[in-house]
Amino acid sequence: MRALLAAFALIALAAGCGSTTSRSERGAPSAGSLEALWKQSKQNVALAPGTNDYSPGDLRISFLVVDDRGRVIAPPRARFWIARSLASKPFQRTTARLEHVGVAGVSKVDDAPALYVAHVRVTEPGRYYVLARPIGRVSISGVRDVLVRARAASPAVGSRAYASATPTLSSMRGRVAKLTTRVPPDRGLLRYSVAQSLRAHVPFVLTFATPRYCSSRTCGPVVDVVDRVRRRFAREAVRFIHVEIYRDNDPRKGENRWVREWQLPSEPWTFLVGRDGRIKAKFEGAVSSRELELAVRHLLHHG
Repeated sequence: MRALLAAFALIALAAGCGSTTSRSERGAPSAGSLEALWKQSKQNVALAPGTNDYSPGDLRISFLVVDDRGRVIAPPRARFWIARSLASKPFQRTTARLEHVGVAGVSKVDDAPALYVAHVRVTEPGRYYVLARPIGRVSISGVRDVLVRARAASPAVGSRAYASATPTLSSMRGRVAKLTTRVPPDRGLLRYSVAQSLRAHVPFVLTFATPRYCSSRTCGPVVDVVDRVRRRFAREAVRFIHVEIYRDNDPRKGENRWVREWQLPSEPWTFLVGRDGRIKAKFEGAVSSRELELAVRHLLHHG
C-alpha cells in the first residue's frame, strides 16, 4: 500500500509540475513566489488530486498530501495558497480542512480515510498552481497545477437538472441487485427517480456512485455518506437518490445511459437540486457527511 501511494505521488508530481516552464529551475526562486513557499519545507512533494473538473467561480479542491515514503500526512488543517504560476506570488490564501470520508462503523476506508478540502475563488479560466502545507510536526509542502476551463465538463451549478428516468425499487420490481452494488443494499436511496422528483418539485440529493467498482483512489464510500445524511433528514421534504455508474452494474459494459445523459467525466458525483429543478451545488469525488449535511441544510432544507 505504501509503495502504491508513493508511486501515485510521483505520477502526480510528473503530471502537475514537470511540464511547467515557469519555475525557477536554474536558480533560487523569487522571494514571495509560490515556489519559494514550496521550498521552505524540508520535504517538497506533489499533491494527489481528489478533484479535477473546474470552471471559474468558487472552487472546491480536494487532495492528499503523501510524503516520499508513501505515507499520507494528515493533520487537521493545512495552509493553502493559489497562484497563476510557480514563479508568481499567491493571490489568495486560505486554510484547508481535513474531511473524513465514509461513516464510522459502516465504511471500510483503508486507502484514504480523509482528504483535505480547500475553497478558493477564481474568476478567469487558465492554469493555476496550488500549494498546501499541513500544520503539524512534519515539515512538508505539496504543489500541483489546477486547470480551470471556461466550462466544466460536469453540469454547472445553476443549470437545470436532467429529467432522467432513473431506476427505482418500483420500476425494477424490487430487484435490488439491479439497482445497487452496495452491501447491504441502500434501499432508502432507491425509492425515487430524478424525473419523479422534478415533477413533484421536491428538492433532492443525487449521487452517481458505484460502491463495488469505485475507480478513483480518493472517491471514498460516497453512498454510505449520502445514506447517513438521508437518515438525518428523514422528517424533511428532501429526497436522496443513488444511481449506479455501469450498465447492468458491469464495468465491462461501460457507463450506463444516465451517466452519459448527465455527461459526467468521472465518478463519483453528488448533486443538490432545488425544488425549482436547478442544481444548487455539486461535489466531485469524496464528500464528508459534515460537508453534505451543511450543504443540504443551507441550500435545500427550506426549498
